[in-house]
Amino acid sequence: MTRAPIQRIMPSQRYRQSHPFRMNNQPRQLLHSVFGYEHFRGPQEDVIGTLMAGGDALVLMPTGGGKSLCFQIPAIARSGTGIVVSPLIALMQDQVATLKQAGVRAEFLNSTLDAGEARDIEAQLLRGELDLLYVAPERLLLDRTLDLLARIKLALFAIDEAHCVSQWGHDFRPEYMGLNVLHERFPDVPRIALTATADEPTRREIIARLRLEDARVFISSFDRPNIRYRIRQSGGASAREQLLRFIRDEHAGDAGIVYCLSRKRVDEIAAWLTAQGLAALPYHAGLGSEVRAANQSRFLNEEGVVIVATIAFGMGIDKPNVRFVAHLNLPKSVEAYYQETGRAGRDGLPADAWMIYGLQDVITLRQMLESSESGDAHKRVERHKLDAMLGLCELTTCRRQALLSYFSETLSKPCGNCDICLEPPETWDATVPAQKALSCVHRTGQRFGVNYLVDVLLGKDDERIQRFGHHSVSVFGIGQDLSQQEWRGVFRQLISRGLLAVDLEGHGGLRLTDLSRPVLRGEERLMLRRDAKPGKTRTARAARSPFVKEADQRLWEALRARRLELARKQGVPPYVVFHDATLAEMVERRPRSLGDLAHISGVGERKLSAYGADFVGVILEHAGEGDPVSA
Repeated sequence: MTRAPIQRIMPSQRYRQSHPFRMNNQPRQLLHSVFGYEHFRGPQEDVIGTLMAGGDALVLMPTGGGKSLCFQIPAIARSGTGIVVSPLIALMQDQVATLKQAGVRAEFLNSTLDAGEARDIEAQLLRGELDLLYVAPERLLLDRTLDLLARIKLALFAIDEAHCVSQWGHDFRPEYMGLNVLHERFPDVPRIALTATADEPTRREIIARLRLEDARVFISSFDRPNIRYRIRQSGGASAREQLLRFIRDEHAGDAGIVYCLSRKRVDEIAAWLTAQGLAALPYHAGLGSEVRAANQSRFLNEEGVVIVATIAFGMGIDKPNVRFVAHLNLPKSVEAYYQETGRAGRDGLPADAWMIYGLQDVITLRQMLESSESGDAHKRVERHKLDAMLGLCELTTCRRQALLSYFSETLSKPCGNCDICLEPPETWDATVPAQKALSCVHRTGQRFGVNYLVDVLLGKDDERIQRFGHHSVSVFGIGQDLSQQEWRGVFRQLISRGLLAVDLEGHGGLRLTDLSRPVLRGEERLMLRRDAKPGKTRTARAARSPFVKEADQRLWEALRARRLELARKQGVPPYVVFHDATLAEMVERRPRSLGDLAHISGVGERKLSAYGADFVGVILEHAGEGDPVSA
């Protein structure tokens, strides 16, 4: 199909007269007056220019990189309404609440609305009174919705979380496959697809399935320099004890997300953290919808709540001041790890991505993959993804360099902000221990799990070992130079590297692979990572305060308290009023008038009018000045 000539489309005179921002409709002006920012970041301005000119775009930008502005600003500036395809109700509600705070005419259509409310919003849409309308893909694809959109002026289509169209991806949603209808029914309406996580095969799939062959592709750096990546092996203290120590020592009073593999584990960890005095709530698909909604609401609207969840939680959550994301189990892929950890530190302030994993994680994920009913092609892809994730965990070089390399990006030097850069791990020549471990697997018939094999190597007097006659094999007792925990580390890394495979029956038995032969024959030297012992965490800091000076901390807490008070009055999350980063800049710059406050990042005209006097008043009060706030 021949595309319509690309042309610059400006709002109609009628639209501009009725629009709350009137003639102030140029992207850079809107950036400042509506959203309170002085400068565009990265490719934002070029993306917006592409849409303003009627072109299509595919945007890959990290979480917190400003993807939403790429379609929100042209939707306001262009004639008509911007339609945003969003996969989750939480995302719609959050972004619409934020936009309304900035004075933007935004609504959503989803299952939380009754028939009367939906009709009212549709009427606003038909009258041209909306800048942005958020809608789920399954609702958008209804004939009734498509017919409704055909009756109005459309500014653009924005397809958020576009990686959901990929059949190979970790968030595949079948309904996204039908979104190519937008190209067919509305060929002259610009489209933008956005995602934070897509390797090269996924990018190609997005382009093909959404018919974006003529789109400009914008790829920002995937780097999130404010996030500190930390991955450790389980051992010694239990995983939950290490998690508790991490939270208490480094994130007391902070909001965070803890990911677990199973619903049962989620419930156990949430209950245990609550018993330890933390505000911890569970979230998974097995809970009732009302419980999930209530827990999510507390997480968004309160300070210092920790959500313990399966991967069912998180996509589309815009809470910017999540200070840590913790994993108690190994994610299935680097994409999943990147997306989940990316929910920390969206405001650009320091945050932690903390993970603990162990041998059982490796065995469980290998079993799940090999025993699935997927076709061989799908298994090959998933096997590659899991191998890449295991490789990231067992690294002895900068994690950020490896993480970015997975997304075809090069970081020229080590980051200095991951566990390996800060505390380089020790490596050791494990060729002989590996040969002992592999020989033990062979001599015992390639049918036993790690615990049994370690007992054989340690020469334990065990009834099962006696019964199977393995007390008389040549490998019995030859491994007493290593501890039980050290042997488990050896087996974990042998499985991770593919020298040992897990049985398909689910009993955890190990067998040799072809990759083990060169090591067994002494043709290949094997260097392994020496597992670190649990050590001291970083020095505890004042909860939620990025400031050292006592006066700054007091003002910081006072500004947060006023923000919470204003948010509760309106029934919105505190960060919808102002982000932590905006409050931090207020502390640093101490604006003493509305004119000064207008220069703080994140303070647009609507928020300056609504909240300016409140926040400047708090600042003046802490400066010992009781005078009225001036313009």
